[in-house]
Amino acid sequence: MRLIIIVLAYLALAFSSLSCKTVKPNGYFQTLQRDTTIQGFVNPGLDSKIITGDQLAISINSLSVDENMKFNNTNITETQGQVSTPGYPVDEGGNIKIHRLGVVHVAGLTRRELASKLEKDLLPYLREPLVSVTFLNHKVTVMGGVANPQVISLSGDNMPIFEAIVKAGDVGKEGRLDHVLIIRDSSDKKIVKKVNLEDHSIFASNWYFLQPDDIVYVMPDYLREEREERRRKLQGTLSLVVSAVSLVVVVLTRIIK
Repeated sequence: MRLIIIVLAYLALAFSSLSCKTVKPNGYFQTLQRDTTIQGFVNPGLDSKIITGDQLAISINSLSVDENMKFNNTNITETQGQVSTPGYPVDEGGNIKIHRLGVVHVAGLTRRELASKLEKDLLPYLREPLVSVTFLNHKVTVMGGVANPQVISLSGDNMPIFEAIVKAGDVGKEGRLDHVLIIRDSSDKKIVKKVNLEDHSIFASNWYFLQPDDIVYVMPDYLREEREERRRKLQGTLSLVVSAVSLVVVVLTRIIK
């Protein structure tokens, strides 16, 4: 009889341990070793060219304070209900209109090239002009298994994929870091690339930097909820079994006494 009690006790312990099974952790850079130097880090790539339909924010400053105000208070547009200063739409001919300069052809230039051109063209009107150019309509979209799916403004030419994911609230238990899709426009087609953010080789990938209009889709872990449901049911069943075994042990103990 004592042997039966011991066996039942072991069964109860075994069932309890089964209900506490751990799940594989979900984390970035799991392949990264401690104190490692990453070689071959990818550079941001080429600057984006200005195209028809772009909306540019151009800030012009100089030592000519009064003239600065005339430049920076023109062509103000509204973006998502907030005033952006100033906004210059690129028309179908690839041109914008700027105070003093009139029509300026900008299509095909990068932001830096346009800034340099404007600084040179404005010299007759401004003392030591400084120009900065950013995009108002460039964006990346992050969706799927992130905390806060959203469209993120891209003022520069690109954005590291991790920055975009953090802006979207990061990937939680509901998403798969090892299955992230980047969807990119290329002429008349879309290119889809699967990347693994658990692998530190992403730093050397040409897809590390997102480009305008990229879509990042973090694959939801569809099987996780199913596993969690099975685990909850198993835990409930095991709890009943353990309770029953414990009751039998107590009863047998009293009988033996």
